This record gives sequence, structure tokens and C-alpha cells, in this order.
Amino acid sequence: MRSNRRLRWTAIPLAVITTIALAGCTTQMQLGWLPTEPGTTNQVDRVIGLWVTSWIVLLVVGVITWGLIIWAAVVYRRRRGQTGLPVQLRYNMPIEVFYTVVPLILVLGFFAFTARDQAAIEAPLDDPDVQIEVYGKRWAWDFNYLTDNVYYSGIQAQETGPNNTIDVESLPTLYLPVGQKVEIIIESRDVIHSFWIIDFLYKKDMIPGRTNHWFFIPEREGSFVGKCAELCGEFHSLMLFNVEVVSAEEYDAQMQALRDRGFEGRLGPEFNTAPNPPVIAPTGTSEEE
Repeated sequence: MRSNRRLRWTAIPLAVITTIALAGCTTQMQLGWLPTEPGTTNQVDRVIGLWVTSWIVLLVVGVITWGLIIWAAVVYRRRRGQTGLPVQLRYNMPIEVFYTVVPLILVLGFFAFTARDQAAIEAPLDDPDVQIEVYGKRWAWDFNYLTDNVYYSGIQAQETGPNNTIDVESLPTLYLPVGQKVEIIIESRDVIHSFWIIDFLYKKDMIPGRTNHWFFIPEREGSFVGKCAELCGEFHSLMLFNVEVVSAEEYDAQMQALRDRGFEGRLGPEFNTAPNPPVIAPTGTSEEE
């Protein structure tokens, strides 16, 4: 009876604290502090759901674990007048099965849901409306708008002033049409980079000699930030770019503006600077250099 009373007085404060914390969640907290908003792309909500659900499960596990630790410390503490060690328990088969099986179920569950969502995100979209080839290079970006046969060649971020402030206007800008199926073809000109549009909650490696693809639908107009997410050399931190998700009319106008500036065609692999790019054989085959 006394042990049940102590357990109740331990559990009640934990429940109250958890309820208050959840009730006071801001919008950013409900997103798990992810740097985006729901509905930014057709994939963002899936990533948010996986992330937030994982943290809720981990929070529940943490509350239970700390509750059991506190309960054991209170209930089985040494009382006044007691000496020596308390009664030692060699093993408890139900408990040992519990703390072996439950973590295994959690790990398998995390793996299964992650694999499911990754497979959905990686799935190609049929008949993409726009194909854009992105080349990462030390330390900037080339954008080939293959559907419109125009390109843009960027330079690395320029620092100005005594505080080395980034000149945002000098950054290369990637334009995307809202509501249309986009295929990003990802290449590298030299070393390993990583193509990352932060608010889109996904990144893909850019590996010399290998072509990666990313399919998605931008669903909200706005300005976003992109960067290289793979340490690639001295000026890695300056390998930045802007992303503008615009209407179809604005997108067409931007493509025409590039065409008017004479940026027609494609900046292909002939501009790669890797002295000895690797030859990556197709899956299931081997190739000797």
C-alpha cells in the first residue's frame, strides 16, 4: 500500500510536467524545430511526420525510464537504521525479456517507417514537367535548365564589409515552378559535394562519376536557401545558393531572361575539373580501369 502511494506521488508530477510542456508547444516546437513549414513540397509533410513521431516515442520512453529510475531510488532507498546492502536480485526473467524485446521493436519500427518514407521520397515522378541539371563545383553551382535549353553559371558567395557579410545578391539562384513536377539531376565537377535545399528537408550527395536524381513538387511560392552539406574544401562555407519557387509565368520569364542574356545551351561534363574521375560500374557488374 505504501509503495503504491509513493509510486503515485512520483508519477503525478511527471504527468503534470509532461502535460504542461505539450500544452505550451509553439508551432516551431510542433515541427520538432525543423527549418520549414508544412506543405512546402509534396515530401516535407512526410519528413515532418516521421521526425515528430520519432521524438514523441523517444519522449515517452524517456519519461518511463526516468520515472522508473526515480521510483526505484525512492522505494528501495536505505531507511534509517538499516545497514549493509539491500536484498540482491540475481535475475528477473520477465523484466529481462521486456527490456530486450521492447528496444528491439522500437529499432525495427524506426527502421521500417524510415525505409518506407525514404522509398516514397526517392520514387521517380512520371513525365516531370521540368528537368534541371545541377553541377556542384568548388565552390559554387551551375544550373542547366534542360527543358528550356538555358543555363546559369554561379560563383561562390562574396563577403563584404568588415564583418565578412555575405552579399546575398551575388549568390546563384535556382528557379523552380510551383505546383509542377521537378526532376533535379545531380552531378559534381570535382569532389564530393551535397545538394541541400534546407526548407525542403532533403539532401543528395554529388559524387564525381555518378549521377543522382531527386524528384519533387514545390507546393508553396517563396524564397529559400540552399547550400553544400558536405565538407568539400577551403571555401565550403561559401558554397551557397538561393532558391525561388515562383509561378509558371514568372518561371517562363526567368528562362527567357537567361535566353536574352545569351545563356543558351548546357554546361556539361566538358567543364569538369577532376583530374582522374572515378569510373563507377552499373550495379551487378565490375569494371577495371
